[in-house]
Amino acid sequence: MKKIIRNAKLNDIETIAKYNIAMALETENKSLDKDTITKGVTSVVMDKSKGLYWVVEIDGTLAGQLMVTYEWSDWRNGMMWWIQSVFVPEGYRRQGVYKTLYRNLVELAKTDKECCGIRLYVEKQNTRAQDTYLNLGMKNAGYEIMEITTR
Repeated sequence: MKKIIRNAKLNDIETIAKYNIAMALETENKSLDKDTITKGVTSVVMDKSKGLYWVVEIDGTLAGQLMVTYEWSDWRNGMMWWIQSVFVPEGYRRQGVYKTLYRNLVELAKTDKECCGIRLYVEKQNTRAQDTYLNLGMKNAGYEIMEITTR
């Protein structure tokens, strides 16, 4: 089984949106609006300044995804990369798909002069994902996420 890592293309948008909907339902029991998420994914695929989707393709099928967004850190004088929208369909789990995406991202980060680190947030109850991240060398950064939504 050959894993191909690549940036998302326009013809991946529908699948990525479907995976985002599935991920939100599975991890947070939230239903996302298909039209809104499709427009959001399209916006990222069309404008790399907003973020970048990486996908793993196996035999022509998207077997996993992650999106990276960027946050400038004045404390580090560098760009923090945030992993978001991680999803691996059930049939591809425990086969190294996410590990492949993650290791590719870490290697890219190490060669990017502006990147000062990689972060992600994970639902507190999603211990399976937390175990995966810890096993790949990430650690709890000790922060809580606070928010206010405006729409």
